Amino acid sequence: MTSVPDLSDLISLSLLPPCTWREAAERLRSGASPAMVLTELLDRRAGGLAERAALDRRARTAARRAIDGGITPLPWSDPSYPAALAAITDPPFVLWTRGAPAALERPAVALVGSRAASPHGLAVAERLGADLAARGIVVVSGLARGVDSAAHRGALAGGGSTVAVLGSGADVIYPPEHAALAREIEATGLVISELTPGTPPLPLFFPLRNRIISGLSRAIVVIEAGEKSGSLITARLALDQGREVLAVPGNVLSGRNRGAHGLLRDGAKIVEDADDILEELGLPITGAVPLFPQDIDQERGTVPVTHDSVLACLTPGEPADLDAIAERSGVAPARLLPRLFELELKGLVARAGGGRFVRS
Repeated sequence: MTSVPDLSDLISLSLLPPCTWREAAERLRSGASPAMVLTELLDRRAGGLAERAALDRRARTAARRAIDGGITPLPWSDPSYPAALAAITDPPFVLWTRGAPAALERPAVALVGSRAASPHGLAVAERLGADLAARGIVVVSGLARGVDSAAHRGALAGGGSTVAVLGSGADVIYPPEHAALAREIEATGLVISELTPGTPPLPLFFPLRNRIISGLSRAIVVIEAGEKSGSLITARLALDQGREVLAVPGNVLSGRNRGAHGLLRDGAKIVEDADDILEELGLPITGAVPLFPQDIDQERGTVPVTHDSVLACLTPGEPADLDAIAERSGVAPARLLPRLFELELKGLVARAGGGRFVRS
């Protein structure tokens, strides 16, 4: 549980310029308190004392507005903070959430693409969203016009959960015509933002939020992306974060698919249906529950504890971060996080906050 002072300091850290976020995350991972990190960063800036007082006021205002708007802050230090997101180099220090927090506990796949998608692109996004959701996969996207909104609607139609990552405050829905869709998402999924409540949708925020879309997801599927599409930014971030990148092929004459086809030329897997995505992730393609039936004892209905290099390096009750686990287990970092997700789903490990895991 995060204390009130720590939450206030984490909000203040999130209000600092993005160029400071990576260093702040490194210091937090090393064990420094949010207050200590904030002090260190502000001591280097002119007028640091006055700036700290101003940040404190803005943090308190954000917390009050969140309470009034039914928004729940999820700080980086909370055990329920998504481990996949906590592991990126510059994670959000606070996620402002509206909806069902359980949506962050399931494997997720991002569907991204053009805001001006063709009818075919919209149909593909909606179909993939529905099929993934029906198999228990959470669909992540950005609530934008075009592919994003089609993916969200598909997930809802498939009876599953979807997460919308905003480039504005969680109480400022953009585009405004998607307000009703956002309310539908909140019923079973989440609307989230790293920006404090009340923040308007400025252009600079949308590229920043792309790292959250990829960071929450095990794979990113690009649908109808042009050569300069923002979806390609998400794909590049996904590769940097060790995520799988996949793309849907399309019409070669329209120009809408040049970005996606470029990804395919560079080695991205072709997606024709949801099964292609699940196969790439090593998940079963015949149903959602259980996700790992081969690991269930058919007589007892329980998960047996077998020898596993990752489990073997974890001591019950002693949290360890990803770097420590990778060093002890010998598992490459790119493969470690998916393995920890599997163990978490089996109930063998749990998240301990700050991107750390503990053996159950």
